[in-house]
Amino acid sequence: MNVGLIGFGTIGAGVVEIFNTNHDLIREKTGKDLKLKRVVDLDIETDRGVEIDPEILSTDADDILNDPEIDIVIELIGGYEPARSFILRALENGKHVVTANKALLARYWDEIMAAARENGVRIAFEASVGGGIPVLRALNESLAANRIKSIYGIINGTANYILTRMASEGMEFDDALREAQRLGYAERDPTFDIEGHDTAQKLIILALLGFGVYVPEEDLHVEGISKIRRDDIEYANNELGCSVKLLATASLDDGELEMGVMPFLVPHEHLLSSVNGVFNGIYITGDFTGPVMFYGKGAGRRATASAVVADCMDIALNPESPLQPGPGVRMVESIREFRETRSRYYIRLDAVDRPGVLHEIAGAFSRHEISIESVTQKGALEGKSVPIYIVTHEAAEGDIQSAIREISEIQWVTGEPVRLKIL
Repeated sequence: MNVGLIGFGTIGAGVVEIFNTNHDLIREKTGKDLKLKRVVDLDIETDRGVEIDPEILSTDADDILNDPEIDIVIELIGGYEPARSFILRALENGKHVVTANKALLARYWDEIMAAARENGVRIAFEASVGGGIPVLRALNESLAANRIKSIYGIINGTANYILTRMASEGMEFDDALREAQRLGYAERDPTFDIEGHDTAQKLIILALLGFGVYVPEEDLHVEGISKIRRDDIEYANNELGCSVKLLATASLDDGELEMGVMPFLVPHEHLLSSVNGVFNGIYITGDFTGPVMFYGKGAGRRATASAVVADCMDIALNPESPLQPGPGVRMVESIREFRETRSRYYIRLDAVDRPGVLHEIAGAFSRHEISIESVTQKGALEGKSVPIYIVTHEAAEGDIQSAIREISEIQWVTGEPVRLKIL
């Protein structure tokens, strides 16, 4: 089977390296000779650090899309266009497609899946979530006998690295971000990662395979980690026995799906609490398996390329396998409004240290029927602003938001209060 690769960047170079290094192994495992026939990129001059026959390099995607001898097209250019057009053309031309493009899948899932079905070909996308972690195939196949109850995931290495460094080294957010950028773990513009959008796109795919429902990003509640301070992490760790993690969450209760992205306080005894640095962890609970944990490198050239080539091998072994990502039956009857979700909460606010302030704050919570579990004020500097840490009993998100808005209007409260759910 001949393979065409569109996108000779970091991951693409990893794919070439695997074909070079493990070609015989791939043939032994599939019984077929998977040959990388053509590699297309706008830049074919820069040295990628891998050996490649210059005769197979091209700058024209048509050399792959219109070649009747190419059976599998790998798309690794990312983004929406021209990736979407390339994938649709490949499918229409009867070629199987392998992609790592979570943004494209999260936005155009229905269109892409319909094109694959209409043309009797497969599309594989293991590398789109979790890099080299085989979580999507596990959801679709190994856990197929289960009704999935919940999926919790740390699936963005940039955000997790920043939070880990803040916890382990006592760094503030901006310092940890700069270090992540210097080491190549964060982009020059890190917004997509630190504000939760990358995590949300991956969650959409996980929910599709876990629950059989498509929820577009604009319908999700998505929050990032940029408002978290060092003292939030220290208080969570020292006083509450929790780590702060950016979580993708999706849970199904009696046909109602609760789904979103935001920072959580994760108890130390939970397995996700120990997922640190650039590593990813996905914690899935099935009705028969109970909890199952997937852990590993969620990005990077070699790990992601491994998932891409594994998808090619699966297609070589099972080219006629029917396309049925997800449970195949509708398990979700409704999506729970974010304001209706319930949790215990950690709230940090800064207020001027003066008599009566705590009374006003407590009154706001009481008026919104929120029960307070504990209140801690760090330091006592009369007339100066000091942090106040509050933990609530279980409450509705809408009530918490209303109480925080009221508290923000108190004359002696400075800055914007921060609230995090407790897992």
